[in-house]
Amino acid sequence: MKADGAHPGREEPHEADPGREEPHEADPGRDGQDRAHSRRGALPGREARHGAHPRRDAQLEAHSRRDTSLRRVGREARPFLRARTGVVLRLAGWSLLEFAQTFLGGFGVARALDDGFLAGRPATGLLWLAVAAVAVLPSVPAARGVFGRLADLVEPLRDGLVRRAVSRALSGALDRSGDVSTRSLSQVTHQSEIARDGWAGLVLTLRSFVFTVAGAVTGLLALSPALLLIVLPPLVLGSALFLGTLPPMAARQRDYLAADEAYAAHAGRLTASVRDIAAAGAAGRTVAESRALAEAQLAASRSLARWSGVRVLALAVCGRFPPLLLLLGAPWLLRNGLTPGALVGALTYLTQALAPAVQALMTMLGTVGGRLVVVLDRFTDAPPPPAEDPPPTRDAAPPPRGTPVAELHEVSFAYGPGAHPVLDRLSLTVGAGEHLAVVGPSGSGKSTLAAVLAGTERPTGGAVRWRGRPVRPADATSVRVLLPQHAYVFSGSLRDNLRYLRPDARDREIAAMADALGLEALLSRLGSLDAAVEPDRLSQGERQLVALGRAYLAAPPLLILDEATSRLDPAAETRVELAFGALPGALVVVAHRLSSARRAGRILVMDGPRTQCGTPDELLSSCALYRDLAGLWEPEDAGEPDGTREPEEPGEQDEAGGQEEAGEPEEPGGAVGIGRGKGRGIRSTPPPSPV
Repeated sequence: MKADGAHPGREEPHEADPGREEPHEADPGRDGQDRAHSRRGALPGREARHGAHPRRDAQLEAHSRRDTSLRRVGREARPFLRARTGVVLRLAGWSLLEFAQTFLGGFGVARALDDGFLAGRPATGLLWLAVAAVAVLPSVPAARGVFGRLADLVEPLRDGLVRRAVSRALSGALDRSGDVSTRSLSQVTHQSEIARDGWAGLVLTLRSFVFTVAGAVTGLLALSPALLLIVLPPLVLGSALFLGTLPPMAARQRDYLAADEAYAAHAGRLTASVRDIAAAGAAGRTVAESRALAEAQLAASRSLARWSGVRVLALAVCGRFPPLLLLLGAPWLLRNGLTPGALVGALTYLTQALAPAVQALMTMLGTVGGRLVVVLDRFTDAPPPPAEDPPPTRDAAPPPRGTPVAELHEVSFAYGPGAHPVLDRLSLTVGAGEHLAVVGPSGSGKSTLAAVLAGTERPTGGAVRWRGRPVRPADATSVRVLLPQHAYVFSGSLRDNLRYLRPDARDREIAAMADALGLEALLSRLGSLDAAVEPDRLSQGERQLVALGRAYLAAPPLLILDEATSRLDPAAETRVELAFGALPGALVVVAHRLSSARRAGRILVMDGPRTQCGTPDELLSSCALYRDLAGLWEPEDAGEPDGTREPEEPGEQDEAGGQEEAGEPEEPGGAVGIGRGKGRGIRSTPPPSPV
């Protein structure tokens, strides 16, 4: 048994996911021995390892991200804005009214004094003041137009962040990298809203600042170019000082949030490990670690406060110095030809336009802007996604006749760098129409093999091929269906549930499927295909029948049943497997009953990285573990009339249910179901990896 192939691509969801296919869920009892090797000896927290310094680790981690947060956000923002150039231009068009309002405000006051009141022409002065007042009227339609365009710029950001959070949650579930639900839920419900509100406020403030400053500078230039020599230097100096504080402010804010989260996570781990800490006598060490994390949080808070003081100084330079310098330089300006009206108009620009705009921008950037950068960076700090698969060519030839549906070539898999391999250089070929069963004790790697074969787990070595080609996510839905033990059924009609993988299935095909698999009892109880399905009101066996019917209609080239019939009684299981065996595709069954394995043409016996494959008769004579399994197996009781059976009592669940029985006394006679953890010949520890 050997196969050639490239390293598989990115993991792809399988049959049971509401988005189209659901990530394969690992049960606690399944392959638990494999994961235990990579976790053995770990204490409650990451900082519990010998010689660890939580404060130093947090500082090093923050330093590695400090200079890249703004860059990452900037790289993501540029293509986002380029794709919405039209929206930005329309927003700028409406903002031109604000430019005109600012310009006419100061210029009208200057002309009213110089050409009107001071020249003895009050009517002219009143006319210029009226012009300045009328310039305010277009602000109402301008605000309506601005907010209309703002939605086109803000809502796509939130939608994109939600899609990214959901995508990362699914990828994390496929990678089995831990519990990602809390972070993903926060990103979808809370952090995305913070980003949307912060982005909206920043756009409004920045737009107002740009056009207000442009209008004021144009007005000052129209009144007297000499005014810019006094006004611009403090504005430029204060702006440069403020912009210089943005990167360290963002870094300090992220340091503070990281320190706060680290302390909260540490406290949560300690709460769950109090008994272990007391038993190990590690109270002093735990207190020292907690104190180090608290000091790191305090240091981050103090650093953030110091940089906030620099921001206040920059705000004073921008907002307070220009009017003060203008008043101090007024005598010199008046002696060099500046009119009194121009001086008052310049003060109007500075106090009524520039100072409020600068203060609003700096306040926004210093508070909301910092949070916005931190939140957006939390969406962008994930590892980059793998390269996209090349698009399929139109003239791609179908696989040659006789090409295996799936191949494993020297495939290895381990759950960590120091863990014993679950699969060790395994080569396997599954041909079209073949029925292969996989058996072995609990923790022997059966579910891991199913996940690797389905492409939802990436092997650490070797190659996986589907139909002669390297595994590609784009091919997943057309090549294989993976059914886990916990079947996915969603709220909706029975018809929608059954046609989930094949929306164009006709009623006569559904009727033939129901007859083949034994869904008549469920269909009769619900009333019709259009009857509403409430998942909580279905038994586990009925859920499995719905999922099996869904896969039967899809009829993929490769169907993998990972204990997908565990809640059916033996008679119903036999009926289902015979129906699937009559389909033209390949069938791989992770068996929990030996009767299921005996129906297969070949059986793969797994005992950790040790495997043996052959027909049932060959294995009886050549495989000691299979003989033990065959000798220890005893039939299970028949279940309910509809072909399903009720869940076992606590302590009697099989490995897929997450409860192991290895530590319980052996029953008289040593009888045990396939895959359970007690009895002679069942338990084994994988040997050290030979590589």
